Amino acid sequence: MKKHRYLLLLLTSLFSFNAFAQQTTDSTYQVKGFAIAAPKPDGVADFVKFINEELAPHKINTLIMRVDYNYQYKSHPELRDTLALSRSDAKKILEACKKNGISIIPQINMLGHQSWADKVGMLLKVYPQFDETPWVKMPAPADYKWPNADLLYCKSYCPLSPGLHKVLFDLIDEITDVFEAKAFHAGMDEVFYLGEDKCQRCAGRDKAVLFANEVQTLRDHLAETGKELWIWGDRLIDGRTTGIGEWAASYNNTYKAIDMIPRDVVICDWQYDEDNQTAVYFALKGLRVVTCAWNRPQVAVSQVEDLYRSRALSGKEIKGRFYGIAETVWSPPAQFLNGYYGKITDTKAGDNTPWNTFRVMFDKAAQLDQSAATK
Repeated sequence: MKKHRYLLLLLTSLFSFNAFAQQTTDSTYQVKGFAIAAPKPDGVADFVKFINEELAPHKINTLIMRVDYNYQYKSHPELRDTLALSRSDAKKILEACKKNGISIIPQINMLGHQSWADKVGMLLKVYPQFDETPWVKMPAPADYKWPNADLLYCKSYCPLSPGLHKVLFDLIDEITDVFEAKAFHAGMDEVFYLGEDKCQRCAGRDKAVLFANEVQTLRDHLAETGKELWIWGDRLIDGRTTGIGEWAASYNNTYKAIDMIPRDVVICDWQYDEDNQTAVYFALKGLRVVTCAWNRPQVAVSQVEDLYRSRALSGKEIKGRFYGIAETVWSPPAQFLNGYYGKITDTKAGDNTPWNTFRVMFDKAAQLDQSAATK
């Protein structure tokens, strides 16, 4: 019975993937994306305005929205942030996106990013038994520095924690349901704590296998309802061999997981400071890849040009794996919108801002689209 269930799951997943791929492979962009945190309740109206007046005219078709615990979950109300989006707030965002042909991919950070600076995120705050490194204590607000003796950047949950995935699956199911999403973004970037020697559950285990198994677990759960898994790609790149380093790539051997994860996982490949052309690596490995920019306009322009060049030069099998581009934002939505509309200026950054990168990146994409259309 179990074997039959997984065979049916595999066939369903392959059919849905192939059908979607056939619908989108011939377009220049399968994905023109924008990734940002979900607004707080008092910022929903401005966020909807931005969707209508900026995302739609720039032909954005995918909104990756980091929700985390900024939603009034009914399945786990104990995990709600103090100020969190209601179902009504979520539906306002959804309706604006549906009206403009934009798909929402909600994100909850899985594995890593379970803390930030001196604050533990809601999952480990409420369920400390899931912590990969319970012996690492959070510093006082004024004392957090990087690097530090504990190598604390962000905490991780231990993927082998009993009861963990029941909680995660409840959250995933609820947030994908409210946003009527066909895909879910699990984050999984910058995972520095994994397979720690002092962890009672996963000490001594291969970090790449631990990472790959967590990807597989999340992917299989989503596939049961015909949904896709998206993740960031940095942990799948060898930081030493490439020279990319430990932030935009891996130093703790998780990169070997690239040959262990399902080929239908979508990779969001962020290379912000340099155009390392790592999208080619993911595509040759059989994975669809979305190239992601942040706050370097010239790097973003180069990456857009790379996408066109790669699709033009590649054969049929690889062409469709160059899946698109996305602008990512790592400040609160209100700060981004204030910058975008000129209410604040960053004199130190100059042109190197996410709002300027957004404009330059998608203007370049429109220009190349127009040139291709006239040929």
